[in-house]
Amino acid sequence: MSLIVAEIYGTGLQKSPLRRKRRRRKSLDFYNFNNNKKVRRAAIFTLFSILLFACNSNITNNNISDLESLQLKSSFFDLEENNLDLSEFNDGKVVVSYWATWCAPCIKEMPSIKRAEEILEDYGYTFLLVSDETIDKISNFKNEMNFDLKFLKSNKSFESLGVYAMPTSYIFNEDGKIVETFVGVIEWDSEEIISKLKML
Repeated sequence: MSLIVAEIYGTGLQKSPLRRKRRRRKSLDFYNFNNNKKVRRAAIFTLFSILLFACNSNITNNNISDLESLQLKSSFFDLEENNLDLSEFNDGKVVVSYWATWCAPCIKEMPSIKRAEEILEDYGYTFLLVSDETIDKISNFKNEMNFDLKFLKSNKSFESLGVYAMPTSYIFNEDGKIVETFVGVIEWDSEEIISKLKML
């Protein structure tokens, strides 16, 4: 009777062979990782590569100006369908104004943009009016309205460029850095705006 009881209790105290195997496998895997030089070298090399890539990405991004970043995000075409490189304007200040042919506020400010362009001629400003509509639609608009401005087409939508309201204008300095942003209609030839633009 006592032997039977001992055997019954003994079976309850014994460890499961399956559990022992699992623990043994885990300990062996850990042992192999710590003692396998190839595995350790591969892990260290992978970690080093990730850190190096992250550092290089940050350095690259820091060396790119806002204007160059914009050029990388989209391609810009004039009304003759020529691809325009924004770096052509690196020597001066650039105003990039996003607009659309159906945008009444955009159209309203265009005459003042032209006057501001003439007033600021000696201050190195270039005004670029960018739309994401078709070149035909932009050309027809220019001919109908008779605006003598530099119209461009972006091959990327405004949403993909982070523009969600029109008109929106960004002013880039000689280093290609954004120094001013205007959202909404601006009287570009007003004394206040002209004075601000001269100071930038």
